[in-house]
Amino acid sequence: MPAECTSLKRRKPLIKKILKNSRLFAFNELDRNTWVAKQASRVPAGSSVLDVGAGSCPYRPLFKHCHYETQDFQALKNEQLNLGSYGQIDYICDATDIPVPDASFDVVLCTEVLEHCPEPIRVINEIARILRPGGTLILTAPLGSGIHQEPYHFYGGYTPFWYEKFLAEAGFDSISIESNAGFYKLFSQESLRFLQLSMPSHLQTGWLQKLIWLPFWLICLPIFGLFIPVVCSVLDRFDTDRRFTVGYHVTATRMASRGDALS
Repeated sequence: MPAECTSLKRRKPLIKKILKNSRLFAFNELDRNTWVAKQASRVPAGSSVLDVGAGSCPYRPLFKHCHYETQDFQALKNEQLNLGSYGQIDYICDATDIPVPDASFDVVLCTEVLEHCPEPIRVINEIARILRPGGTLILTAPLGSGIHQEPYHFYGGYTPFWYEKFLAEAGFDSISIESNAGFYKLFSQESLRFLQLSMPSHLQTGWLQKLIWLPFWLICLPIFGLFIPVVCSVLDRFDTDRRFTVGYHVTATRMASRGDALS
């Protein structure tokens, strides 16, 4: 293999790593991780925590001061997982039927999972069952997402009104809902997706069409890959409505009883 090809192969993971750690290009995951870390820092030491739909268990280090356990149905392929494989899963089961007694945990963490559950309301009710009164739910999910982790992707996402209605009905109060960025950052994310999907090597067409498209794609590269993300990053602070966002970060407190939610 020529030396220049070997060098290029070595650069690709480095470039990918740089992009993945840049808020300009990967704000969605980075901002979500920062938010989860903030919530984890508020959890008292020694608390019992269950990570529902834990997958690769990327948040385990954030809860090293707690008794941290995990749940997942463990049906995805390794390449579909965030870190390339499942972490240590304590409860391999459906999220609607976790084999633990009522009021077993002080905190339940559930990040980017509900869209993959056929019955998300039942999942919320199960979380309410296993949380102790006064316990905390830390929850994230998209508002609108493309198909991923197929065939286990059943919903595009959830609105603030969904959380307000079904969390309250399950016995939660003190519901806090924060958007993960606004329209402009959402637009910048999709501009990067455009570049990725329209890359000549990714187009399902003949080599001649790819060759014709290549110079146009190269013209688009600095516009969609740098100019739009930079401009949108600046403009996003002026989007106060936040009606278009990649998703929501939610916390809620388990009330003493379901009856409290109805009174």
